[in-house]
Amino acid sequence: MGELNYTQHFQAVMRILTGRGLLVGSYDAAGKANLMTIGWGSLGSIWGLPMWVVLVRPSRYTYHCIEHCACFTVNVPTDAMSRACATCGTRSGRDIDKFASCGLTVEKSPSILAPRVAEAPLAYDCQVVHCNDILPARLSEEILGGSYVDGDFHRVYYGKILAVRAATDAAAQLAK
Repeated sequence: MGELNYTQHFQAVMRILTGRGLLVGSYDAAGKANLMTIGWGSLGSIWGLPMWVVLVRPSRYTYHCIEHCACFTVNVPTDAMSRACATCGTRSGRDIDKFASCGLTVEKSPSILAPRVAEAPLAYDCQVVHCNDILPARLSEEILGGSYVDGDFHRVYYGKILAVRAATDAAAQLAK
């Protein structure tokens, strides 16, 4: 495993984000590792800083975890981890240990207090530098009617990327 520039593998990461999804890792107040699948997010530069922007609904367990530790990881899964992405997107960490249930290994980040997925070929360590809540009055009707029919509006977390860990064969693993 090595460090790399946050823009390396950008196209593969965006393809996987909008396909099977990515896994956001965080710890709860008791130190339990948690994962949540995301299909929305943005990787880029904001305020001149490398940044992951992720959206998490306040009803989600992950919301409370990120609020507690003010950091998160974004883990890019392989095709073989599709079942884990499905489980982490449909089950709550309140009810199950998602790492154990999915057969995944917790890897401690050296730069933040958030878990990485050891099996993921690419992981970003992110420190929250800002957050804001979606303002329903400022959303288009298309988004309101399609993404917020139940009124559970997201909090948007801006995570400064402090480190990127990649497997030596990350490109090959992410190509599938």
